[in-house]
Parts: sequence; C-alpha cells; structure tokens
Amino acid sequence: MKRRTFIAGLGSTAAWSVVARAQQGERMRRVGVLIEYDGNDAVSKTFLSGFTQALQELGWADGRNLRMHVRWAAGNVDVMRTFAKELLDLQPDVILSQSTPVTAALQHETRTVPIVFVGVNDPIGAGFVSSLARPGGNLTGFIFIEAALAGKLLELLTEIAPSVRRAAIMYNPDTAAGHGSYFLPSFDAAAQSLKVEPIAAPVHSDAEIEAFMRSFGREPGGGLVGMPDGFMLIHRSLVILMAARQGIPTIYPHSASAMEGGLISYGLDLVDIFRRAAPYVDRILRGEKPAELPVQLPVKFAMVLNAKTAKGLGLTVPQSILLRADEVIE
Repeated sequence: MKRRTFIAGLGSTAAWSVVARAQQGERMRRVGVLIEYDGNDAVSKTFLSGFTQALQELGWADGRNLRMHVRWAAGNVDVMRTFAKELLDLQPDVILSQSTPVTAALQHETRTVPIVFVGVNDPIGAGFVSSLARPGGNLTGFIFIEAALAGKLLELLTEIAPSVRRAAIMYNPDTAAGHGSYFLPSFDAAAQSLKVEPIAAPVHSDAEIEAFMRSFGREPGGGLVGMPDGFMLIHRSLVILMAARQGIPTIYPHSASAMEGGLISYGLDLVDIFRRAAPYVDRILRGEKPAELPVQLPVKFAMVLNAKTAKGLGLTVPQSILLRADEVIE
C-alpha cells in the first residue's frame, strides 16, 4: 500500500542513546492514558497498541519500569471528566490525552502534570498552548487535522459523486473542535465554490444520526461529510448503515469507515500519530518540559476507496480518485 507523506512538523524528536537510557535506572514511572474512543472497538485498540509498542522500543516496559493506567471514555464528556480526576489522583508522571474534550477535562484538573495530547485540532484556540513553537505550559502534543480538511473532504465527495447538490456535514457539538465552528468555515467556503448547498448537521446520539439521515435521504442530490471528530469514528457503523440504506454518498475522516463499508475516507493515520506521541512521553519522563517541546503537525494521510460501495451507489469512480487512493477495496 502506497503512503503519501506530508512533511509539516515543527521541531524534531531527539535521539536518545541506549547508554543514556541505562543510566536512568529502573525506577517505576506512572503514565496515565485517557482516550475518547470506545475500548471495546478493535480499531481503537490499534491506536493504543501503536503507542505502547513505540514506548517499548524506547525502553519502557509496563510492569518493569512503567505502570500504565488507561481509561476509555467512549465519547461521553461526563465520563471524560470523571476519568480525568481519577487519573490525576494516581499522581502520574505524564498523561497521554486523546481529543480536544479529553484534553480540556484534564487541563481543568491540573496545570502542572505534563500532558501530551494527540487528536487535538486547534490547541491554541482551545487554550492548551500559547504557540505551536513554544507551548509555554504543561501541555504539548500533536495536532490531528487542520481546519481546511473539511473543505478538502467536500471537494473529494463531489469529485466521486458529481450529482451532489446538497452537502451536510455531521458532527457532535459536544466533542467537535470549537463545538463545530473550527471546521465549518472551510466547509462553507468549499460549498460556495462548488455551488453546493451547505447544511450543518449537529447530532448527539444514534437516534439523532438515524433521524437526520432518514430525513436528508428523502430528497435526491444529497451527500454527507463526516467532520473530523472522534464521535464520527465511535458511531461509524450506524452512519455507514444509514448511508447505504438512504443511498447517500458519504466521505469519512477515518480510514476504518471506508474499510468497513463506507464509500471513501481521507484523513490522518491515527496509529502513526499515537506512535509519534511516545518519544515525547519518553523525553518528558527523562526530564524535558512540555513547555519546550513544540506542537507537531500531522505528517501521514491516507485515502481509502471502497469500490464495492461505489458500485452499489451507482457511481463511476473517476480515474483521478483511483490514482490518488492509497487503498482500493474491491
């Protein structure tokens, strides 16, 4: 499978010698992990595995010199807040935080314990860091997606489904960056350029997803964009099912959705970003400060096309999409 790499990182990850690691001794350290996703989801587990494997490569073994405490919030903001307090009570040396609402819950509880975030879209706007180059506080990490991606997703959707004249963008205001406002300007600008009617589709539950998609699918010419938000990954199975039932061409921000029956996806390689977080956790455990570790931009993106789903929707996939796809599911 071909991968395209977009180099946009700020700063670099320092290399640590084996000798230096050995000199650190075997003192047990505590690492907290708070993830927005559902711990029963096999795809979500691969993200955590990427992080733990990368830590092992850096010399950290759970049970030997590291004690890892993992919590899964399954998209529930109240659960995030409860687990944030729970993890802080364990007095961790550093916390890995996934998503904007999770990071906000942790920041509410501490301004001193180091936090490395992944899956945060707008860390400056959210008040997590003062700048990308010099975060300045107890947080640093890895940006998930820049705001322009929402417009890019709509462009790709209309390329594969040129009959789309109304485009909805689905998101959960409780968990999306800026309650959705971070991505909406890019989406609206792309819709205007493409002469497509933009429709905001805020939803909070399976029932609301189903109700919206039933209503939206009654008229022809509709297409759906999934906002880059953990909610869309957690609820992907229902969105995929409803999109098929209602005949709605849909583009997703997570590759798992296309692999499981969605039409097409384009977004960040999530396993990669969890792996990239491990060296930052390592550096903090060895004495560096989050304030001095620059926030990094995403570097690996992938497009996955489900040709079987396209055929079921009566779509002829253009050669331009086939040539750019990193993976095509027949």
